[in-house]
Amino acid sequence: MKYINFTDNPVVSPDEFFMNEALKEAAKALELDEVPIGAVVVHGGKIIGRGHNLTERLNDVTAHAEMQAFTAAANYVGAKYLKDCTLYVTIEPCVMCAGASYWTQISRIVYGAADEKRGFTSISGKILHPKTELISGILAEKSSQLVKDFFMTRRNKS
Repeated sequence: MKYINFTDNPVVSPDEFFMNEALKEAAKALELDEVPIGAVVVHGGKIIGRGHNLTERLNDVTAHAEMQAFTAAANYVGAKYLKDCTLYVTIEPCVMCAGASYWTQISRIVYGAADEKRGFTSISGKILHPKTELISGILAEKSSQLVKDFFMTRRNKS
């Protein structure tokens, strides 16, 4: 994996760049007919974990994009803690994923669109580790539209 140097291309912010990478993961989920949510974990400008929803394919309700990315990143660093790392995820994490982020002690979570029905902030804002910084709204429209289109297509098929 290569490191990204943002001084070479100041047109796009690091948060937007890595959210676009998470959107690429969401597109992989869409290809598998999974809810199109994607995630990447970044450390020092380097993606160390990627994930997309695999709940249908694995028949596992815990196979969310964030969980896949956490596992990949932990395997990469050889440790369970992801301090000094950032999770980029296209849709606001659910309670389970926010709780898992607590245990990883991840430093930052950046998400695209809010999930008003299942997102952790609608239930409780106190799930994250106290040192975790939360940023929302990065490429929110793209992230939201991908999920809306997915469910619209599903409704039209039935």
